[in-house]
Amino acid sequence: MGHAVTVVGSLNLDIVLGVGSLPGRGETVIASTTGTGPGGKGANQAAAAAALDPRVAMVGRVGDDPAGAGLIRDLVDRGVDVSGVLVTPGTPSGTATVAVEQDTGENLIIVSPGANAALSADDVRVPAVHAAAVVLLQLEVPMLTVTAAAVAAGGLVVLNPAPTAELPRPLRERVDVLVPNEWELGRLAGRDVTDADVDELVDAVRALAVRNAVVTLGARGALVVPRDGEPGLVAPPAVEPVDTTGAGDCFCGALSVALAHGATLRDAAGFAVGAAALSTTGAGARGYLPDEAAVRKTLA
Repeated sequence: MGHAVTVVGSLNLDIVLGVGSLPGRGETVIASTTGTGPGGKGANQAAAAAALDPRVAMVGRVGDDPAGAGLIRDLVDRGVDVSGVLVTPGTPSGTATVAVEQDTGENLIIVSPGANAALSADDVRVPAVHAAAVVLLQLEVPMLTVTAAAVAAGGLVVLNPAPTAELPRPLRERVDVLVPNEWELGRLAGRDVTDADVDELVDAVRALAVRNAVVTLGARGALVVPRDGEPGLVAPPAVEPVDTTGAGDCFCGALSVALAHGATLRDAAGFAVGAAALSTTGAGARGYLPDEAAVRKTLA
């Protein structure tokens, strides 16, 4: 039996700085706390998915350094199949510097790709991609590699277009569900949709000509825009957020698991909204990744 979800993407060492307020352009702020932990959009999404289903695989690259060994070990401990994670000689592992505003949990992230930039098209033409029910992609590895993974996928293709870049046609045509946040949607559609109403957001999605989309809207929840059928807003459960870092990654992992289990797009989005909301109650990108029972209880 193939994997429920195979994630193709990045693995990073996160350096997390707690600050009183996020810096503006040219501004220096002093961090009150410093910590390190495993990250990378791809690996975060794999970890979130594995908390919900044991049949999750990761395809990516790390450096031949202690950070890389630690990144692989963390995923192994979470039950992720890491046979597709390759070690890249003479290259450091990817790193991300994350500033977290302590009162609001909002964050600012700068990524150095390291070994992630070496992930090739040949690396993703593997059984874990061919046979998975859902292949989950982001854009922290080369675009040609992301496209190759989408073309090689035998199941549904879910793309989180972050960091945002223009999507080549072969990739766009293979994506079954696009999962941008509000800012990413605006960049892809070439318009400002900050704090836009539902109708404006739907218009922006329609302009992208994708099969289906789920737009994550933070505290507002998520907007489901199917190719066929009515768009709808899915509201999140009420929680007290501690740190929003990784909430979008948790959403993508949970959405993919739900789709792999045969859920409709709207039901999958509802499940993912619950998981992402719960994830904000723990500090760090993987501070709290809920299991299915926790998500079901919150949604009930």
